[in-house]
Amino acid sequence: MKRREFVKLGSVAVLGASTAKLLPATRQQAPETPTSISQGAPAAAPGPADFTLRIAPVLVEFAPHRALSTIGYNGTSPGPVLRMRAGKMTTVDVINDTDVPELVHWHGQLVPSEVDGSEEEGTPLVPPRGRRRYQFRPGPVGTRWYHSHAMSGTDLHRGTYSGQFGFVLVEGANNPGRYDQELFLAFRDWEPFFSDQDNDEESALPNVPEHEGVPTPRIWPTGPEAPATPDTRPNGWEIAYRIFSINDKLLGGGEPIRVKPGQRVLMHLLNASATSNRRVAFSAHKFQVVALDGNPVPVQRAVDVLEFGPGERIDAIVEMNQPGVWILGTTRDSDRQKGMGVLVEYTNPKSSVPWLPPPTTPWDYTIFGNPVAPKAPDQTIEMIVEGDKGGPGRFNQWKINGQQNPEIAINPGVRYRLLLRNRSDDSHPVHLHRHLFELAEFNGKPTSGIMKDTVVMPAYGRVALDFVADQPGLTLFHCHNQLHMDFGFKALFRYT
Repeated sequence: MKRREFVKLGSVAVLGASTAKLLPATRQQAPETPTSISQGAPAAAPGPADFTLRIAPVLVEFAPHRALSTIGYNGTSPGPVLRMRAGKMTTVDVINDTDVPELVHWHGQLVPSEVDGSEEEGTPLVPPRGRRRYQFRPGPVGTRWYHSHAMSGTDLHRGTYSGQFGFVLVEGANNPGRYDQELFLAFRDWEPFFSDQDNDEESALPNVPEHEGVPTPRIWPTGPEAPATPDTRPNGWEIAYRIFSINDKLLGGGEPIRVKPGQRVLMHLLNASATSNRRVAFSAHKFQVVALDGNPVPVQRAVDVLEFGPGERIDAIVEMNQPGVWILGTTRDSDRQKGMGVLVEYTNPKSSVPWLPPPTTPWDYTIFGNPVAPKAPDQTIEMIVEGDKGGPGRFNQWKINGQQNPEIAINPGVRYRLLLRNRSDDSHPVHLHRHLFELAEFNGKPTSGIMKDTVVMPAYGRVALDFVADQPGLTLFHCHNQLHMDFGFKALFRYT
């Protein structure tokens, strides 16, 4: 395979609201190119869009004689990989062939609120049997993704429970490394149902994986935010799944990934689950982590296991130096046996020992950063996260500083520190829209230089995130666990 250059993951200048527009909806019977205007913006340029996304029912064939119907993009799930050029005005037509309104969120991109794809931020919905044209300048450079941002509530066929997701690769012009093969791997759970069991990949203990394949009983955790007295109230509904895949295939249900000895393979890995944190290993191989959430890490490290929550991405280079047939997949035995894995096959393999249990090394973001805290912020916003357990047959409710869905005022140009205190026994993958943040503290351990848009708050843990208020407009902050977001775990930052 022709060697390709791994695009440089770098900074992009602030994109103002004037760089993007979302044209008003038109009915499907309208001409293929919308010509209407919005908020004083000029008429849309005639001609085809750079990309078209059609939201419609799709059939996902996981393996021969095993398929599932869901809603996806352009007839597939995941949707197509969209390669965009950083800073170049890009047009995306979104056609909604379903009977419900939809939203497409450009996760990890610094775009104005009217095109970000969040109803809370004021992005107009794509109406049923209608369409909208998005125009924006992609950025920053790196691995981003797109997905539905519809609320789900008790409907497990909507939002991130559906098949509406796909990769975006925002490309630049520079090069920090080289590779021989490029893979886009989305880890995905299917057929969700309500359960009274917590099926999260992590145990309640901060940064300690649960025993593989065996339900771990609730253990009273330690952590900087752990209370002195255990919360013994019964839990409410959680989400469990019946099918697990990488992209659209079960383990053994499709062709293996074929590699040659000596190749360097660049893997873009995405946790596309609606609710589940994941630990991932590749037997006999190590991941050289080069970027988190598409942003280059200050210190590249080789690790045996990757761990990421819903919405997080990891870019890693893997040296193909162990000829054989191996499995890349989740470390949880039960979920891997139900499909969340893929065979990797060398040319002329010497052996076949597909799965070797990896070390149970705890995941630690800070090993990829500098061991000192960043400069002091201008202001600190403390956010205390608590859950009210619903009990049998009811839903848990989530609050930030004692409120569901609060609004928080911020001032342009100010460097803020979000001090997140998780006073619940669930881990939470929290996501900040339209901004990048710098990880400043993880469970009491200072760090700097790690830029992200989503990070997992450990159970009873504490995380500090620094961001500059340089993207005027409404900005959503929420847990990327769909069940938690739908039941109160979100806040809206409003620029003064």
